Amino acid sequence: MGNRTVKDWLADADRNSDWSAANVVVAGIGTAGYACADALLEAGANVTVLDDNDSDVNKEHAQIIEALEGKVCLGPGASAKLPGGTDLVVTSPGWRPSYPILAQAAEVGVPIWGDVELAWRFMHPDRVVPWLGVTGTNGKTTTTQMLTSMLRAAGLKVAEVGNIGRPIIEAINDEIDYDVFAIELSSFQLHWSHSLSLHSAAVLNLHEDHLEWYEPWTADKAHAYRAYRDDKARIFEHVTHSCVYNASEPETMKMVEEAEVVEGARAIGFTRGIPGLSMIGVVDDAIVDRAFVEKRQSSALPLAELSDVVPFAPHNVENALAAAALARSFGVPGGAIKKGLNDLHIGGHRIATVATSDGVTWVDDSKATNPHAANSSMRAFDSIVWLAGGQTKGTSFDELVTEHADRLAGAVVFGIDREVIADALRRHAPEVPLIVLDRGDTGVMADAVAEAAKMAKPGDTVLLAPGAASRDMWTGYDARGDDFAKAVKDITSR
Repeated sequence: MGNRTVKDWLADADRNSDWSAANVVVAGIGTAGYACADALLEAGANVTVLDDNDSDVNKEHAQIIEALEGKVCLGPGASAKLPGGTDLVVTSPGWRPSYPILAQAAEVGVPIWGDVELAWRFMHPDRVVPWLGVTGTNGKTTTTQMLTSMLRAAGLKVAEVGNIGRPIIEAINDEIDYDVFAIELSSFQLHWSHSLSLHSAAVLNLHEDHLEWYEPWTADKAHAYRAYRDDKARIFEHVTHSCVYNASEPETMKMVEEAEVVEGARAIGFTRGIPGLSMIGVVDDAIVDRAFVEKRQSSALPLAELSDVVPFAPHNVENALAAAALARSFGVPGGAIKKGLNDLHIGGHRIATVATSDGVTWVDDSKATNPHAANSSMRAFDSIVWLAGGQTKGTSFDELVTEHADRLAGAVVFGIDREVIADALRRHAPEVPLIVLDRGDTGVMADAVAEAAKMAKPGDTVLLAPGAASRDMWTGYDARGDDFAKAVKDITSR
């Protein structure tokens, strides 16, 4: 390393750099932070992990890290002060830029990487795998799962990683020679990523979400939304092959136009309409490719039928189109697109019918954690008794309620930000019967289902599409959906 300081070589550091000279602080000891700390320790770095949460799981992680000669500080105030001599901070995705140690690091010029940035660096120089990335406000997980299934149907060895659950850096250390990574990326992860150069990337859509993550360090909601949008756009930077955008959302195309890509990279659109040149779209109930075929100016290659998309809903067709575009950009043959969709088993809580009783259909879309996701669900049904509420994350429900007022047969709202939704209903749909539940524990779901049952008539759909996050009362959207399904089963079996 000669006379170079740590700051000098960090700019282009990779896994084989002399990490023994670096003092690295890892912010967070959850799934991503723990994986990052483990990888850094293996590389020889001096690692200190800080987390204000001293849960039992975190304590177990701490014991392992300490056994590997890392330092750990857990408990309230642990992350209040940046340790002296820190050369690099590696942050877990959920840590806001306003958090004390991140703000302090930025103030004194200490580099901040996210878990994705560290994974990209540690993949080099000798474990390089092409990345196919997915981001957007909604549909990221489903699209990533579809993409993974298509890649596997083509016989490729693929790791499904990122925001979908498994840290990328874990897969890099697997003893498997992967052909490709299918990666879900959140705005949080992209915010702290600086060096990425994906093979291909898709932005599915863009709508208000997670503004509370940005507002503490931005001037107002408009600035927060712009920061959120700009973080999403980072996924297109330095793409080498294909930038996939949603033709129905011009802002995603604008992101492609603004991106600094590698020369030769293409813009590929997807649409539920008839595709233009260099697009994936729909013709006569078939998904077709006019982007990756030799004679695309005059013909299109059928890839799958719309009936292969399950569950069938307009937004899920868009997910399939985006996944197909990414898979085709990587050379996946047309037949593998259909097989991938047919082989796919999507996780629960995504427009899942949990019961049909006395002419009423009960649908769980607990995964709809923001207004745009709720909008996608509500578009699929004609007469809805809507169950909504939770943590609204600074978003507005005015447009959602206005658009769907005519199809609302009733609404039951609950959760910490219930009045945000209730007020939108009172202002924009005053004729819709409304029940506001003040109960502050998970038992509120049984109460909500009971109230919905009183409102629902034959032909109605009782739809849990909360439009809000779940952690005001539940451990996650899945637990919220499970409680809904249990309450529905109890009331429909009487």
